[in-house]
Amino acid sequence: MELNKNTKLIFYAVGIFVCYFYYAIIQERITRGKYGKPGEEEKFTYMLSLVFVQCVVNYIYANILLRTVMPQGENSTKSFYYWSSALTYLLAMVCTNMALQWVNYPTQVIGKSGKPIPVMILGVLLGNKSYPARKYFFVLLVVIGVALFMYKDGKQASGGESIIGFGEILLLLSLIMDGLTGAIQERMRAEYKTKSLHMMSSMNKWSVIFLGITVIYTGEFFEFILFVDRHRSLLWELVSFSLASAQGQMFIFLMIEHFGPLPCSIVTTTRKFFTVLSSIIFFGNSLLPRQWLATIIVFSGLFLDIFHGKGLKGSSKPQKS
Repeated sequence: MELNKNTKLIFYAVGIFVCYFYYAIIQERITRGKYGKPGEEEKFTYMLSLVFVQCVVNYIYANILLRTVMPQGENSTKSFYYWSSALTYLLAMVCTNMALQWVNYPTQVIGKSGKPIPVMILGVLLGNKSYPARKYFFVLLVVIGVALFMYKDGKQASGGESIIGFGEILLLLSLIMDGLTGAIQERMRAEYKTKSLHMMSSMNKWSVIFLGITVIYTGEFFEFILFVDRHRSLLWELVSFSLASAQGQMFIFLMIEHFGPLPCSIVTTTRKFFTVLSSIIFFGNSLLPRQWLATIIVFSGLFLDIFHGKGLKGSSKPQKS
């Protein structure tokens, strides 16, 4: 039986939440952890190879689904859209992962919580989108709430980390690339009605090509293989991390296909909020007054967006010419 729009939205959102909750935990463990015996520990620094493995698994996963349980007909979208969106999507992911070498995970989450803003701005400039003023306000509430919740007070911060640095610049570049990716995807949906798995398969195919050339030319991939061979415990983390990424990405592309990039970015931003909130609940930590205020702001933004201005569904419709 065909699911209605609201049920699909909830199903895709829950899928994104679950997959990327696990993905975030393993991502931090890989990029911030140390491997090896005490005194001989090594840090994982092969960010391009990590993304390369992720894209290979995503590509294989999408093609298995296309050839088995989710055939989606002919792929008529121009290659230009796929390789250009793959390039911006890839640069966003690489910048995000590389930033973890200079900033901690909460700082990365704060930076990426601003994703809906460039998605909206570049959607208007490049994707022929139109949003009412209240839509900007509701999305801004969500972003402010997430950032306020994740913000560390001066007493909480440790390690003498600088406020702005190379890691923060990488996060800014990642946000710009996210906005460009969203704008290109809007064009694909408007002009070709591009299906989710075609988008996932083709974008990851181009990403594998771009990254494969890079990691082989630089020699990083061979060093990555040697690192994994020295630390076999990393294998399970890489496999489960990549599978969670593939399944989560499938839900993301399904949401983009049916609802557009902006609702998708709102869901993924809110997912980061719940990732932290659930860890506080499950591990018995208490919320600061500021964090309770942030919780109210986030839910206020989400409910206002749902019950006013046609909610998430209306925001994904292209502007009429």
